[in-house]
Amino acid sequence: MNTFVVLVEDHPGVLTRVSGLIRRRGFNIDSITVGHTETPGVSRMTIAVAADEFGARRIEANLYKLLEVLRVDNVSRRPSIFRELAILKVQTSPETRAQIFQLAQVYRARIIDVSPESLVIEITGNEDKVRSLIDVMTPYGILELARTGRLAMLRGTGTASKPPDNDDQPALFEADDDGVSHSV
Repeated sequence: MNTFVVLVEDHPGVLTRVSGLIRRRGFNIDSITVGHTETPGVSRMTIAVAADEFGARRIEANLYKLLEVLRVDNVSRRPSIFRELAILKVQTSPETRAQIFQLAQVYRARIIDVSPESLVIEITGNEDKVRSLIDVMTPYGILELARTGRLAMLRGTGTASKPPDNDDQPALFEADDDGVSHSV
């Protein structure tokens, strides 16, 4: 699994162009998460794609052809933190409520809503931890499930979230009408 952190200009249609480019190259996006960054006007996409080394390099090179893409960083082989958030609504009864509470504690998950017939559990962790809690809760009856997808951040002082400062560099690409840039 390759995880790309992609910084893009915060404009309508950018998500469609990025995901469409990856799809047209024949790759399936396993997870995509998008949100604002610490820089106004810049959004951060975390994209997980199953691809070999050649495919990953091809995706990265092609992403740079989109005008709105400011930076692409494949953090898969670098020391990184990967996290996911999930919220599960689990069916409960008086007989199972205590068991579900105990299991949530084992996973360091939080109970964020309680009703007579269900509990809502929030868990944050790596993909395996989230999947494991889902597997453990399945026999009790998962009524609803929402997952964020993968988030990634480099460990230490390295950062994938600062766009490059290219104000003084000449343009290497020209755009055509569909917003895709081409080498000049």
